[in-house]
Amino acid sequence: MAYDYRPRGLARPPREKKGIFKFFEIYGRRFWTLMALNLIYSVIYIPVLVSWYLYTESGRYTPFLLCIITAVLFGPSTAAMTKVCRNYSQERNAFVFADYIDAFKKNFKQAEIMGIIDVIFIVGLIVAIPSYYQWAEKESFMYVPLVLTLSFTIVFFMMHYYIYLMIVSTTLPLRKILRNAFFLVPLGLKYSVFTLLNWIWVALLVILLYPYSIFIMPFWPFGFLCFVNCFNCYPVIRKFVIQPYYDQRGEDNPEFDYLKKKEDEEVFEDNPELDKPVEKKKQAKKKGKTIS
Repeated sequence: MAYDYRPRGLARPPREKKGIFKFFEIYGRRFWTLMALNLIYSVIYIPVLVSWYLYTESGRYTPFLLCIITAVLFGPSTAAMTKVCRNYSQERNAFVFADYIDAFKKNFKQAEIMGIIDVIFIVGLIVAIPSYYQWAEKESFMYVPLVLTLSFTIVFFMMHYYIYLMIVSTTLPLRKILRNAFFLVPLGLKYSVFTLLNWIWVALLVILLYPYSIFIMPFWPFGFLCFVNCFNCYPVIRKFVIQPYYDQRGEDNPEFDYLKKKEDEEVFEDNPELDKPVEKKKQAKKKGKTIS
């Protein structure tokens, strides 16, 4: 008869879920807090909605100046939401409002610059794509810049799955973050494409359910998509950006310190014949990069 070496009185550890099963397990636990996070994030779009309402009522362009408020808050707010969703997706603790405000302040500079780049890029696309399409109908060679613009748009959009995650997870300068994001898109192609497909179906759902989807927007889509993004793409950043940093220096990644605590816990056997004192391992103090 085979002897079970597990200490008596300890249950067999449950098998960890993976993939989509793990996603829905974590998302289900955080569903209501992610709705609250979505509501906080949606506040930045109030100036846009007010501007649009005033424009439709008066027909003047002056109210569009309110959109500047959203443009200023877009980057830091996106970084703040990303920080909370990253913690949730990696099963770390986070307080929705407190951590949101803390991440908003700490990452304001880089996120603000990135947010302004995004706003300029969006405005450029609104002008460029319809113009190229109209010109292409008259001159077929104009399909070349149209296709190139659309291709660059898709790549730049997918880079954002990694940009804001690196802003809140590393101390890299923005130029290196952009460079890394460009290479991480193909390195994590499976996760990048899967995340893109989620964005597409959610966008189609919002469009098809309009105007009823207006009442859903403050509570669901932003938090859900950000959580999907963090769940899929943060492991890619950890593998190709964060972990190599510590491997090159021969240091342990402090992100996994909680696993060492579990290993160092004392296990008590209820069989007196097998009782032996458990020696605690002394851990040396580590210095190095801290993942925020």
